[in-house]
Amino acid sequence: MSRVILKMNDIHKKFPGVYALKNAQLDLEYGEVHALLGENGAGKSTLIKVLGGIYKPDQGEIYFKDEKIDINSVHDAQARGISIIHQEICLVPYMTVAENFFLGREADKSKSLFGSVDDNRMNLEAQEILDQLDLDISATQKVDSLSIAKQQMVEIAKALLKESSIIVMDEPTASLSGKEVDKLFDTIKKLKKKDIAIIYISHRMEELFKICDKVTVMRDGEYIGTRETTKTTMDELIMMMVGRELKDLYVKGEHQIGEPILEVRHLSNDKLKNINFKLHKGELLGISGLVGAGRSELAKALFGIDKISEGQVILEGKEISIASPLQAMKNGIALVPESRKEEGLVLIGQVGFNITLPVIEQFDKGYALDNEHEDCLINQYIKSLNIKTPSASQIVGNLSGGNQQKIVIAKWLASNPKVLILDEPTRGVDVGAKGEIYGIMTELVKSGVSIIMISSELPEVINMSDRVLVMHGGQITGELQKEELEQEKIMKLATGGI
Repeated sequence: MSRVILKMNDIHKKFPGVYALKNAQLDLEYGEVHALLGENGAGKSTLIKVLGGIYKPDQGEIYFKDEKIDINSVHDAQARGISIIHQEICLVPYMTVAENFFLGREADKSKSLFGSVDDNRMNLEAQEILDQLDLDISATQKVDSLSIAKQQMVEIAKALLKESSIIVMDEPTASLSGKEVDKLFDTIKKLKKKDIAIIYISHRMEELFKICDKVTVMRDGEYIGTRETTKTTMDELIMMMVGRELKDLYVKGEHQIGEPILEVRHLSNDKLKNINFKLHKGELLGISGLVGAGRSELAKALFGIDKISEGQVILEGKEISIASPLQAMKNGIALVPESRKEEGLVLIGQVGFNITLPVIEQFDKGYALDNEHEDCLINQYIKSLNIKTPSASQIVGNLSGGNQQKIVIAKWLASNPKVLILDEPTRGVDVGAKGEIYGIMTELVKSGVSIIMISSELPEVINMSDRVLVMHGGQITGELQKEELEQEKIMKLATGGI
């Protein structure tokens, strides 16, 4: 019997004005972890939506377990054991783990007219699956009491309960710490032993070499090639994706670093302890640390989202009060948040609307908006940040992650900030878009903007920062100058010296 469980051949899909898939293909074997790699807009999500029954292809063939099939709906895909774990967790937070497992197919307690749901049976069956994966999760726990990492594991366990033979994981490690990623990889290895095939989508390329057997690369909706991970390199895969090497991404020219523009003295609240640092004009200050170290909490305190209980914030030599984001904005401080979809964008709004949202009062004539000047500003940022959109009236939610991230940056650049805080600026962004965002950051510091960059990616921190602060347990545990930046030194400080 063939070891191939899935063949997608010559898949085509058109949308109005967009040829999303053209001659796309994917071969998947039993018990294989197969990465699907490509820039945002390469067609990965569209191909997976065809497999999951969300889209019907215009052309092409799908073979499942040596049988040619049509997948006309999500129900068709699920009935064949194809499960998709999306990047955004799709669980009901106020229900238990077991209730989420059986949502829509609850086990009946009796066959009487008024038969009730058999909670005990559901809890037992759900717990059995959780225990098979050695997960420290109770079937009776409410989902909103679990960490993001454990919710991710619940999604995987839920797929197992459906007796899935193919599981698609879309950016499964985007919100996980190092230890949590290791736990996920252990779980994936257990799934492989059960002969379950996994399609793995991630922008973290180093992960592909740790967990994947093969990599299929897509570009502009087309199939580029498939490589075994043991017989390829990161440079080769990047060349297949974008046509240039990894080292070319971190081109950071010389720039002038001036006098201190921001000084934080003894800043504390319920999540931060005695934070002290200076930020210079035209400097890119990196902040590193493990998940939960207090990095995002520091950003939120400086932007007025979280209250400061003690300490001083001094901007251009004057102490300022930051009790709200509005006060921070008035003082020239801007924040590109960690979660662009939840905190950075109005996804149902247009590109132009999002870009000018923080500065809309500039165009208020009292009786109408100055649309001519607003459109001029919008088009300026679309062009200067190379935002790939059909027009300024395109809905933001329809654009790729990289373009969405550039819109968040444009939105805050429109306010002419003195200090720009970037929290995970390239999370969930493909290699090509990363290079573009690094270029934007470089031009900003050259123009005199001061940047605080929070990042979990050590290559990003080391290559882009002029200086790095490392945090652990809500405190700054060390400061490293450019010439001192090494992964080992950062990790030692990030773990509190352990």
